[in-house]
Amino acid sequence: MFVLLLGAAVAYVVGSFVGIVVLGLFGYYATRPICVRLRSVTDSRRLAATLTALSVLVPILLLFVAVGLRLFQAVQRQFEGGEYVGTLIARITGVDALSAEQREQLVSLLSNPSSILDAGGSVWSNVGSALTALQGVVGGLFLLGLATTLAYYLLANDADVSETVTELIGGRDSTAYAYAIAVDADLESVFFGNLLFVVASAILATATYAATNLVAPPGLQVPMVLVAGFLTGLASLIPVVVGKIVYIPIVASLGFQAVSTDQGQGSLVFVGVVLVAYVLLLDVLPQSFLQPYLSGRRIDPIALLFAYLLGPILFGWYGFFLMPILFVLVLEAVRIVLPELLSGEPLRPEATVAEHIGTDPEEARAERDEFQGDESEPDSDLTPGSESAPEPESDRDPDPNES
Repeated sequence: MFVLLLGAAVAYVVGSFVGIVVLGLFGYYATRPICVRLRSVTDSRRLAATLTALSVLVPILLLFVAVGLRLFQAVQRQFEGGEYVGTLIARITGVDALSAEQREQLVSLLSNPSSILDAGGSVWSNVGSALTALQGVVGGLFLLGLATTLAYYLLANDADVSETVTELIGGRDSTAYAYAIAVDADLESVFFGNLLFVVASAILATATYAATNLVAPPGLQVPMVLVAGFLTGLASLIPVVVGKIVYIPIVASLGFQAVSTDQGQGSLVFVGVVLVAYVLLLDVLPQSFLQPYLSGRRIDPIALLFAYLLGPILFGWYGFFLMPILFVLVLEAVRIVLPELLSGEPLRPEATVAEHIGTDPEEARAERDEFQGDESEPDSDLTPGSESAPEPESDRDPDPNES
């Protein structure tokens, strides 16, 4: 009963901070192959995890912050009145209770912090709005920081966690272990493949938008090339959709610029050529060549489409990461556990249906055994309770009988 109460408490905590947990799991599985490669070079788990966090996770977080600021500034310039920007901020930060006047005041504070001192020198009249703005910013940074810390912890201690879970579920020959190792391999394939696909798509999109500006007629420009390329890379996470939700508005913007500048048929022809080029480079090329080799190689991307689309609708922003995890958990349960449960047969540590989808537990177990056999020695850092190395001969206490 005590253990059940502890389990309920843990479930409540995880449910309360599910966004941090799923974002941390995404960071772990998306960067684990990189950490494993660094671990083979550095011979240190903690050093490899630190290098992975500093070289991959932290730059991604900084890029998110930079893109967010650029988008805020662009929207603010577009809507000078502040009402639309305030509504957007309220949606993102979760402060929908703000009135229109408070939203406008919030935008004024973000764009000009010195405005907290009004003409009468009253600071306290605007403190509430300032604290609301800080709450949204600090809350977002706090969430990203904890998720990054969780990913780092799993990267540095995944071997200990794996060993503990293996013992709890009955050893390496159990069906539970076959299920767990298949889920583990599928999540790495999906999330690491997604990371590679996002990076490749973002680089390709940024280069394409920059090339568009180089050859575009006067008055036609793709706005915020780096931001647009980054958003196109993020949009590529959604199978089939890929970058359509980004490059189609960009083409529409170019068409509006061509019509408003009244440069003749040449500009409209250029916009049409750009649309065809974007479809080929940012749609056909990623889906036909990049995605099959990078994103979710063990699972059909079409099967993940509904997970990526329905997740944010059901759960919010973190559903984008939670729904694929649930999809993998259900998929492997159907492949490995469900047939025997329905037929009343003893459970077997193997996939009996849909063998061409997902990970083969036997193959994953063989890969894990090979990796653990080639893995370097653990870190030399002594932890409490660990055995120390034997002292060298010169450090022994001298024998009084020796001359």
